[in-house]
Amino acid sequence: MERNVEKMLKRVSVVFLSIGTVLMVIMILQTPKTCISPEAPLKPHTHFPRSTCDSSPRQHLPLPKKNARIWSSGAWKSRLYSFSTYFLRFRDLGFIQNHTKALCLSAGAGHALMALSQIGLSDVTAVELVDSIPLVKRADPHNLPFFDGVFDFAFTAHLAEALFPWQFVEEMERTVRRGGFCVVAVDECGGDDVRDIARLFHNSKVVDVANVTLEGSKKTSILFKVQDSPT
Repeated sequence: MERNVEKMLKRVSVVFLSIGTVLMVIMILQTPKTCISPEAPLKPHTHFPRSTCDSSPRQHLPLPKKNARIWSSGAWKSRLYSFSTYFLRFRDLGFIQNHTKALCLSAGAGHALMALSQIGLSDVTAVELVDSIPLVKRADPHNLPFFDGVFDFAFTAHLAEALFPWQFVEEMERTVRRGGFCVVAVDECGGDDVRDIARLFHNSKVVDVANVTLEGSKKTSILFKVQDSPT
């Protein structure tokens, strides 16, 4: 009796194994129903892979068209307007002019550079750890690839995010000429915090502090005038 049962179970196992093998072969050879035929007309919503089995390459926009799309967006224009309004104050106070040679550190996608250009500056350089062609060049703000005193004006809104703030500030001061200006925009703060930030600037003195709104956030803007380096 037991032998008969054992033989029957073996036969059943062989049958199920055979059925499973056949089904697996069919699944491998048969085109999934989720795939769209290569002859099917291209639709606007199928520019990217149309299904998990679509191996056709994605369509990439050329960089100029991609930038044009980004720069024409409402979000970009809003941030650009915010930076332009912010920098206009320094122009009105006489701290920057059209001939001012400016540097933007930790410049992100380049809003600050574009804003300075829009208000009339013709020589603006922006750097970030990751470049954003054509506005922002790749460079480490802690180790700038520029000679001493080549800029008239340096700006950053990301001092708080610097890995080594003292070195970041040291590079700002080094690359700005004597009599030039360094500007930092930080989260809105009071006197003690402003003094702590000012201590990082060994070769500069505070000439202007103002609470402003930048990119929709409340900030404190601190303007330093670069002095003689200690001998």
